[in-house]
Amino acid sequence: MSIELEVSEYIAVVRLDKPPVNALDRATRRRLIEIFDEVSERADVRVAILTGTGKFFCSGADLKDRPDAQKAGDFLDHNRWTRETGNAIRECAKPVIAAVNGPALGAGFGLMAACDIFLASEDATFAMPEINVGLAGGVSMLRTMFGRSFTRRMFFTGMKVPAAELYRRGVLDEVVPGDRLMPLAMEIAQEIASKAPLAVAYAKQAANMMDLMPQRDGYRFEQNITMALAKTEDAQEARKAFLEKRKPVYKGR
Repeated sequence: MSIELEVSEYIAVVRLDKPPVNALDRATRRRLIEIFDEVSERADVRVAILTGTGKFFCSGADLKDRPDAQKAGDFLDHNRWTRETGNAIRECAKPVIAAVNGPALGAGFGLMAACDIFLASEDATFAMPEINVGLAGGVSMLRTMFGRSFTRRMFFTGMKVPAAELYRRGVLDEVVPGDRLMPLAMEIAQEIASKAPLAVAYAKQAANMMDLMPQRDGYRFEQNITMALAKTEDAQEARKAFLEKRKPVYKGR
């Protein structure tokens, strides 16, 4: 098995499990897409955690799986599945927490970037090493995280950046010892899972749209979502529970 999926108490844990470095081949990409599409629609999932087994989060694309540039359509097919893997995570209807347990390189860095919340262990490292194997790619992802100069430095050199440096630059939310990574991810996931599921789903949709909209249009979009949410049973239950100082009981409608 190259990917593990466990669901418990509204939390899905997705583990890349392809020893020794959790590299992405076509089968792994397609399975990731299937899993996150499933997570989007499962009523028993409200939040997901993406992590890796072993010492690596994900070393990126499996070079042994690189398509044959001489075969018509092979690269187009490969690139399409690469893009859609990130899109499946980014467009997942539920928040996704990246728990980066080790090196996240190239397309592995991209998997993290597609998530909503970034956590990492102290020994995690990050790089876009495409330049080292005669490839190019990653600026579109890096520029959402860094300034112009640092983005280009990473892109042109393939340099490895330790987790502490990404934390200093405000990219990672928290960096913790390895044995604290999954407990921290679970704590955050449990907090998200305790909220009204419809509100979280709408909030995820709004957060994605904010990345694409000017502030003026984005705020109008959020107001419209708030108006739609106010009409749901869950929103009414949340307000009633708050006023009555009790734990809400959500029905997902």
